[in-house]
Amino acid sequence: MHIDKLARIDLNLLVILQVLLEEQSVTRAASRLNVSQSAVSKSLNRLRDTLDDPLFQRTAHGLKPTAHAEILSQQLPNLLQSLYQLTQPPAFLPSDSQRRFSFAMVESAYETLFPLFIGPLLKQAPQLKLDSYVWNQNSLQDLQLGQIDFGITGRDIHPQADKQFDQLPEGIEQQSLFQDRQVCLVRDDHPILDKVQNQQWQIADYLDLYHVQVRCEGKDWWAMDYYLAEQNLTRKISVTLPDFYGAASLCAHTDLIFTLPSSFAKHAMKLYPLSLIELPFEFIPMEYVLLWHERNNAEPGHKWIRDIISNRIDENL
Repeated sequence: MHIDKLARIDLNLLVILQVLLEEQSVTRAASRLNVSQSAVSKSLNRLRDTLDDPLFQRTAHGLKPTAHAEILSQQLPNLLQSLYQLTQPPAFLPSDSQRRFSFAMVESAYETLFPLFIGPLLKQAPQLKLDSYVWNQNSLQDLQLGQIDFGITGRDIHPQADKQFDQLPEGIEQQSLFQDRQVCLVRDDHPILDKVQNQQWQIADYLDLYHVQVRCEGKDWWAMDYYLAEQNLTRKISVTLPDFYGAASLCAHTDLIFTLPSSFAKHAMKLYPLSLIELPFEFIPMEYVLLWHERNNAEPGHKWIRDIISNRIDENL
């Protein structure tokens, strides 16, 4: 290591470079850093001299990173996270901590899991700041880049439906929280309930109904669709929505049927006049998983939060 050369580098410039890589705009970077555009431009010129690379090219759509800057964008988040952790105290005291943590969670977790641990977490650490986002197709990358601390999402235990969980990005850790099963919801006076009560509810009836589907991570297919496709079967999906509550509400006011995790179905039935129906065939379970980056495996604050989440869910589910 060339300590003498490192001593001549202003490490603040690396923070500015990370923000420029994220915003790809001097104006937005200046606003985010609460400095003038001139100051950001001067820092960018210093970065170019230090790294001997133009780093960005100006285009009609903002700054475009050079090939070297693209490589740096993969290395900087971990480096800055490590530098940040060096500035943190060696121990984490929940009662005194004012740290900020961020979560990305699937919508169903906000109703079924979040209430289980958020109360105990804030009771022990009342000064924590928590940012929460909806889990989407970019959340795994956000975890890898250090832009969020924790992810909670669902995975269908199916070899084709969850390949991303068999091949997680480098450095991403996971822990199973609990397993759930898929059930159906229909409005309380739905005609199909007669067949269910008379024990005549079969897979042919399920396929004959029109379905409402929730799109997760931008995908229209999930494990149910793969399972049926393997048997040359398919559902009649009439409506695809981005959220569970919207699907439950639509289901309550139409003849559509909604297939979803049982834990969320129980909450939806408290809000809408819906009846729960078991699937008319055996189907694989799903599970909720907690995700984080391995760089935080031993970090006291992250470990404390992971323990709170897993312990509270174990106690209640």
